[in-house]
Amino acid sequence: MALTTGSYGKGRVRVLRLARGGDHHTVRELTVKVMLEGDFSAAWTSGDNRTVIATDSIKNIVNITAAKHVEAGNEAFVGHVAALFLERYAQVSAVTVEALETRWLRRTIGGAPHAHTFTLDGNGQPFVRVAADRGGSVLQSGLRGYTLMKTTASGWVDFVDDEYRTLPDTSDRICATSMDATWTWAMAPADYDEANARVLDTLITVFGTTYSAGVQDSMFRMGEAVLGALPEIAEIGFAMPNKHYIPMNLTAFGIANDGSVFLPTDDPHGQIEATIGRTG
Repeated sequence: MALTTGSYGKGRVRVLRLARGGDHHTVRELTVKVMLEGDFSAAWTSGDNRTVIATDSIKNIVNITAAKHVEAGNEAFVGHVAALFLERYAQVSAVTVEALETRWLRRTIGGAPHAHTFTLDGNGQPFVRVAADRGGSVLQSGLRGYTLMKTTASGWVDFVDDEYRTLPDTSDRICATSMDATWTWAMAPADYDEANARVLDTLITVFGTTYSAGVQDSMFRMGEAVLGALPEIAEIGFAMPNKHYIPMNLTAFGIANDGSVFLPTDDPHGQIEATIGRTG
């Protein structure tokens, strides 16, 4: 028997960095996962742990890196973590660092952003991943579980009509999804936070202001718009499950539903995924 693949690391390392710029504070809370590849096979095949970095040590490295880079943006922070493993440990050939942000929004008080008061943003989590080896690295940013809805300007018609179909055509429906989006950087933007905000604004604008012939249709045009707006991005991938809102049948109660009462459900749901990249 042979070990075909093997990797290990530490998951759900939680850390909050508080950058104190005088009275003006900046909060970045992350849940980090670090996975290592390299010369560790003996730990699987012969119980030999001499090259293995303890997962507790991996957690300590994340925390120490946080302390040394309190003010770094999330993209820079995961890069610092990955670089430490490759620089410090010859047995590590590749490292992947993923981080989900628990986003705290600066609160406006008295008409102005407050220096140190924040509220939790409940819609989606910013995401960053770096996959690095001794030949280079790939950096991605994105969002997980960002939920958006429009209540019209969406339809679903002309799909396969056979003995299994029960769904009728509709040219006016609620369209909602819990979106995972991941964009891959071809080059660093001037400011990651500003660029990521532009991506989200572009996605919402296309979703909300154009007619959708289906999630696939909206997804492609959303990706096109992001690539058109940000030349620093090489490609963008989506996973957009349907969140269904089914018109309730109230005829048994003598009530005609005019498209105002719905049953919310996402079990089961359609799962639509794609990556939109540049050509040429």
